[in-house]
Amino acid sequence: MFKNYIKIAWRNLLKSKVFSLINISGLTIGITVCMMIFLFVIKEFSVDRFHRNGDHIYRVMRHFNMDSKESDVAYLSGLYGPALLNDFKGEIKQATRVNQTDNLVTIGNNSFHEKKVLDTDSNFFSFFSFQLLEGDKATVLINPGSVVLTESTAKKYFGSVSNAMGKVITVDKVLPLKVTGIAKNAPANSHLDFDLVMPLENYKDKGWMTEWINNGIYTYVLLNPTVTKVQIEKQLPRFINKYMGPLLKQTGYRFTLALTPLKDIYFEKTLDDAKHGDKMVVYVFLSTAVLILLIACINFMNLSTVRAAERSKEVGMRKVMGALRNNLIGQFIGESILLTAISCLLAVVLLLLALPWYNQLLGNSLTVSWNTWPIYTFLFAVILIVGVLAGSYPALFLSAFSPVQALKGKLRLGKSGSLLRQVLVVVQFSISVFLIIGVIVITKQMSYVKNKQLGYNEEQTVIVLVDNDDIFNRIDLFKKDIQNDRNVQAVSVMSGVPGGFFDGHTFDVEGHSEKLNARTEFADFEYVKTLGLKIIAGRDFSAQLPTDSTDAVLINKTAATNFGWTPTQAIGKSVKNAVRDDKSRRIVGVVDDFNFLSLKEDIDALVISPAKDPRVVLVKLKSGNLESGLAAIKSEYSKLAPSYPLEYSFLDQQFNELYQKDLRQQTVLTLFAALAIFVACLGLFGLASFTATKRFKEIGVRKVLGSSVSGIVLLLSKDLLKPVFISMLIAIPLGYIAMNHWLQNFAYRTSLPWWVFFLSAFITFGIALLTIGFKAAKAALASPVKSLRGE
Repeated sequence: MFKNYIKIAWRNLLKSKVFSLINISGLTIGITVCMMIFLFVIKEFSVDRFHRNGDHIYRVMRHFNMDSKESDVAYLSGLYGPALLNDFKGEIKQATRVNQTDNLVTIGNNSFHEKKVLDTDSNFFSFFSFQLLEGDKATVLINPGSVVLTESTAKKYFGSVSNAMGKVITVDKVLPLKVTGIAKNAPANSHLDFDLVMPLENYKDKGWMTEWINNGIYTYVLLNPTVTKVQIEKQLPRFINKYMGPLLKQTGYRFTLALTPLKDIYFEKTLDDAKHGDKMVVYVFLSTAVLILLIACINFMNLSTVRAAERSKEVGMRKVMGALRNNLIGQFIGESILLTAISCLLAVVLLLLALPWYNQLLGNSLTVSWNTWPIYTFLFAVILIVGVLAGSYPALFLSAFSPVQALKGKLRLGKSGSLLRQVLVVVQFSISVFLIIGVIVITKQMSYVKNKQLGYNEEQTVIVLVDNDDIFNRIDLFKKDIQNDRNVQAVSVMSGVPGGFFDGHTFDVEGHSEKLNARTEFADFEYVKTLGLKIIAGRDFSAQLPTDSTDAVLINKTAATNFGWTPTQAIGKSVKNAVRDDKSRRIVGVVDDFNFLSLKEDIDALVISPAKDPRVVLVKLKSGNLESGLAAIKSEYSKLAPSYPLEYSFLDQQFNELYQKDLRQQTVLTLFAALAIFVACLGLFGLASFTATKRFKEIGVRKVLGSSVSGIVLLLSKDLLKPVFISMLIAIPLGYIAMNHWLQNFAYRTSLPWWVFFLSAFITFGIALLTIGFKAAKAALASPVKSLRGE
C-alpha cells in the first residue's frame, strides 16, 4: 500500500506541474534560508562549548556604574589570579591568566609581525581544552624560554610541524624562545584566538603584573563542581577591600567583581579584545528563518486545498472502495512529506552552491559538517514538521469529502475554505510587509550612522599604532620628522583614537566633595588641530606656555555639564586625575562635543591632558597629497623601526569598521526579506492561476457580452488583493513597535517617519498587484472560443 501511495503521489506531482513547481520552489527557498541561518545560529551558540570543564570555568571581570552608565571590563591586574587562588582554597581549583598582545617574531633573516599572541600561565593547555599535536600540556609552557606554535604558524615558519619542534625563535629581537609544543589551530568557535602562546612569566616585572591598579590581562578561574558562582561573588567585596581598600579610597574608584561563565563571554558586552557576537542579531535571523518557512508552508496549504476539486473523484472512489478516513489522511500527509523531502534535497544542493557567497556576505567561515548529527537532525525535523503541519489541513479537508458528491462532481470548496485561504494570505503578506519595514529601518539607521557629523574631521587622517619599543622610544623624533614633511598638515601623539578605547578615571573636581568620573585622553599640544575640534570656550594648549604641560587640561562640553558648569564657567576651574596626577590642573579650554566612542553610546565626559601615553599617532595629510604623505610616513617609520612593518589605517575607515558587522547583516536580511516576498508572491500567483482556471468559462461569457480586459482583470484581482491590503494594516503597527524597540540599542538613532511604512506597503502592494495582474491579464486576453467550445 505504501508503495502505491508513493506512486500516486509522484504522479500527482507530475500531473500538476505548475502547482508542484510553485510548492517545491517555495519550500526549497524557505528550507535553504533556514539551513543557512541554522548554520549561523549553531556556530554562534557553539562558541566555547568544547572545553572539557567549561561548565565550571569563569572569567573574572570588573563591573562599573559610572554616572548611571553600567559597563563591564575584562582587564585585570596580574595580581588577581594568585590572590584568588590563595583566598579561595578549596573553592577555586585553578586559575590562569591570559594577555592578548602582538610581537615581532624573527627566524633567521625573516621577521613576522604576529597579531595573535597570548602570554599565559604554564597551566593554559591543561586549564582549557585546546588540543596539542606535539608536547605535554602539563609542562609545555613551564619553562620561561618555551613557546607553543599553532599548526599553521609552524608550517609558515619551518615548513612542517615536525621541523618546528626544538627550533628557536626570537621575540621582539631580545627574547629567544624554544618551540616546545604545537597546538591545533584555535577553533573558530573560541572567543580566544592565537597563533603563538608564550609564558607570562617573561613579563613578571611589568606594571600590569605588579600593581593592583594597572589592568591589562584576563583572569579565568575553575571552580570546584560543588561551588556556585553566587557563593564566590558574595565574598568578592571582602576580597577587593582586603587588597585594594586604601587604594580605592584614595582614587575614588568604585567597582565590583563578578564571574562571567565561559560559555557566556562571547555574547557579553564586555570591554576586551576577544571575539564577540550579538544575541539579538541571532534571534532576528532565527525569527526570519521561521517566518520565511511559515510563508512557504502557507503556500503549500493554500495550493493543496484549492486543488481539492481536481482530486474529489479520486477521494470518492477510494472511499467507495473501502478506504477509511485515516488511510486518506495518511496518504495526503505522505504526499506532503514526499514533496518536503524533495525540497530538502534541492535545498541541500542550493545551500552548497550558495555557501561561499553567503560566507562572503557575512564575513564568516560557515561549513556543513556531514559527519555530525545536527544537520541530519535539522533535515529530519524539517521534513517531519513541515510535511505534517503543511499537509495536515489539506489532508483533513480532502478526506472529509462526501463520496456521493465527489463522484457526481458537485463538490464545492465552500466559504469556510475561502476564508481560511484569505487568512493565510493575510499572514503571509503581514510577514512580508513586516520584514520590508525592518529592512528599510535598518538601512536607514546604518545610513544615518555612516553619514552623521562626528564633531571632528576624519578625512585624510592616517592612524599609526605605537606597537613596538623601537617606535615607542623614538616617538618624539618620529613625530618631528613627519611634521616637517610638506605633505603633512598636522601630527598628534595620543593614548586613544576616536572610535577606540578611552580609559575611565576619577577626578577631584573643584566645588565637589566627591570624586567624579570622566574618560581620559592623554595627548600632545596638536590634538585639537589634528582632529579639527572646535574650541567653544577658552583656548587650546600652547607651546608658548611651557606650564601647559603640567598645569593645563581641556575638557569637552559634556564634562563641563557633568561638573556643573557652563563652558565659560569651566575656564580656570581645577581638576585632578585621582589615578594619575599628584596635583590639580587648570581647565584652559572647552571643546565642543565629538563622538569619540561608538554611536551606540552617548557622548561621555572627556578630560584631555597633555601627558605622555603614546599608543597612537594621528597624521593629518594635506588634501590631494595622500600618496606622497603615506610615502613619507613609511620612510620615517622604516628608519626608526626597520624590523617592524608599518601597519596603518585611515580614521574614517576605522570608524566605519565599527559597523561593518551591522552592514553585513543588513545586506543578508535584505536578501532574506526579498526572498520572503518572492515566496509569498509565488503562492499568490498559484491562487491567481486557480481563480483564473475556475472562472475560465465565466470570463469567456463576460467577454462575449462585452466586458473589457481591464474590467475582467479588476474582477479577478479584487478578491486576492483584499487580504494583501488587510496584511498592511496589521504589519505596519507591529513593524513600528518592533523597530522602535530595536532603535533603542543606539544612542544616536534615525527617526521613523510615515514614509517608511508607506513605502513598505507600496512595495508589497505593487509586487502583489503585478503578480495577480499578470495572471489575470493573461486570462482576460485569452480567446473566449476556447472557454466556450464545450458548451
